[in-house]
Amino acid sequence: MDLELAGKVAVVTGASKGIGLSIVRALQSEGAIVVAGARSTKSLEGLPGVTPVAVDLSTAEGPALLIERAVQLHGKVDVLVNNVGAVRLRLEGFMGTSDEEFAWGMNMNFYSALRAMRAAIKQMLTQAGGSIVSVASVNAFFQPDSGTIDYGAAKAALVNLSKSLSQEFGPRGIRVNCVSPGPVVTDLWFGAGGVADTVAKATGSDADSARDKVVASIGGFATGRFTTPEEVAALVVMLASGRIANVTGSEFVIDGGLIKTT
Repeated sequence: MDLELAGKVAVVTGASKGIGLSIVRALQSEGAIVVAGARSTKSLEGLPGVTPVAVDLSTAEGPALLIERAVQLHGKVDVLVNNVGAVRLRLEGFMGTSDEEFAWGMNMNFYSALRAMRAAIKQMLTQAGGSIVSVASVNAFFQPDSGTIDYGAAKAALVNLSKSLSQEFGPRGIRVNCVSPGPVVTDLWFGAGGVADTVAKATGSDADSARDKVVASIGGFATGRFTTPEEVAALVVMLASGRIANVTGSEFVIDGGLIKTT
């Protein structure tokens, strides 16, 4: 199936690893021209059709600088993928999570995307529209948990903002959607300082046992496995595509059957 992305200019945030890098590769394979933003761009160098941009997207000016760079290079922005984000486990729950920690979570997971969307929409309004896809999380609504309390709140805000923007800018040809993954095979779960590593250190167990315990505590997967970054990327790229151009204001869950309710 032709996803009609050949020659389209796509900006991806948080593009250097995990889901972001998979999205960059998926877009590039469909013929898109990709401008990929991250603090470290070593993993992006040499990819055909991809321009790495070293930028700190947690700063107030970073997201707009990335969009500006894409416009300078290619004269337009057809697709924005908001992927940048981060989570720190809050093992002391709400009472142990400070204002500063909430502010960090909101800045990394909400304000970075808000700022990128503001800059991209400004450009898209001068064009024939565009498509925005934000990577949210099932933590925005599923069994909200004190261990990710700031992360979940920020992702919920991102989903809500995306819905609002889809209504405001839909008449101008700009589509805004979200993809909400469950647990994914990335450093967030499997890396040093990730969920499994943090829980293991707190409980005196090994990382594999800690990971299995956490997954079991939230109900487990119907598929019996974590989602891969490539699977998330495929969904993101489909939403970015003009092949489903009447989809906007929607949130698509990819979680291996973690959520059991209808």
